[in-house]
Amino acid sequence: MNNNNRRRNFRPRPQKNNFRRRSSSMNSSTANGLNNNGNMSYNRNGSMNNIHNVEKTMLKFQQLAKDAQTNGDPILAQNYLQHADHYLRRYNELNERKESSLEKTKPEEKSTAQENISDQERTKVTN
Repeated sequence: MNNNNRRRNFRPRPQKNNFRRRSSSMNSSTANGLNNNGNMSYNRNGSMNNIHNVEKTMLKFQQLAKDAQTNGDPILAQNYLQHADHYLRRYNELNERKESSLEKTKPEEKSTAQENISDQERTKVTN
């Protein structure tokens, strides 16, 4: 009898020890209802915090909107423009955050520079 036509039964493999699994603490916290939002655990690897990625994505959606408009699909073009607008707002927000952090560091740099100058003047006066 030919065994090639016989159906194979599923045989589970033995578990490997180095296979990553969720820890039991994560399962217990979700069971308690502490993390019901599915988006909270979604990891983007910082793509929305990197200003260059946001700008690139915004430009991509603007180009897709132009392409959809030239193909005669105004609804799809409007959809892409809404996506581009979202990324434009995110881009502006990241720019403002970057500028405000730069403004905060500038006074600190000035104060340390003034302290260094005053220290140098003190040493000149004492000598």
